[in-house]
Amino acid sequence: MSKLKRSILYWILLSPMVVMALFPFAVMFITALKPTSEMLSPTWWPSEPTWRNFIDMWSETGFGPALLNTLIVALATTALVILIAIPAAYALSRYRFAARGAFRQFLLISQMLSPIVLVIGLFRLIVYLGLIDKLSGLVFVYIGFNLAFAVWMLQSYFTTIPRDLEEAAWIEGASPFKTLVKVFLPLAVPAIVVTAIFTFIFAWNEFPLALSMLRQQDSYTLPIQIVNQVAGRYTIEWNYVMAAAFVATIPIAIMFMWLQRYLMRGLALGAVK
Repeated sequence: MSKLKRSILYWILLSPMVVMALFPFAVMFITALKPTSEMLSPTWWPSEPTWRNFIDMWSETGFGPALLNTLIVALATTALVILIAIPAAYALSRYRFAARGAFRQFLLISQMLSPIVLVIGLFRLIVYLGLIDKLSGLVFVYIGFNLAFAVWMLQSYFTTIPRDLEEAAWIEGASPFKTLVKVFLPLAVPAIVVTAIFTFIFAWNEFPLALSMLRQQDSYTLPIQIVNQVAGRYTIEWNYVMAAAFVATIPIAIMFMWLQRYLMRGLALGAVK
């Protein structure tokens, strides 16, 4: 069978999955283009696509400030989690110490707790620290929920990197810190990127914790701001809601396309070990 025929066959086999994956985005995009008069009509494509809905949505739903808040929270959470998780994962994979196995089991068990189970205790803690209705408080909580996952992911990959490379650098006179930065971390880029992607997505999409800790609209993140356009309203502008939801998915899609090669390498080589 020729390469062209194999490609056509593979795309035919994959087409149902592709349609199922893209269907929600198609519904969001088409609904966002509908004028208000056609919002409840049983037509699939609007008679006159209203591209201005995306412009009006930006001001009507308060999308801009919420997007900035979400971007700040997601980037800060991802950067701090990776910064803390790298030395912890390195120590866990390279050194032997008392209760090392128990600590690894603790990291695994901590992933079984849902954020909603701890929301009351976390709320009281944030109030006590004076971080209620502040993005820094939300970043603090997100770091706590993602750090164990990040350490577990990274240490699984770090274990696959041969010790001989580090020992060769030590023989050449490199310090342990320089060896970590110059030799070890470049080899671990795929795992670091995979961990950063999952952490970023968690912080970008998380809703229950943000809803309980952010009270003022100026500090709302995108999930809260979009839900507020639906909850408790007599009239819902679905075209604006769908436009906001569609635009909110674009940064994640761009990040996946940009880092796709690292994502595939990380998942294949170490993250599922």
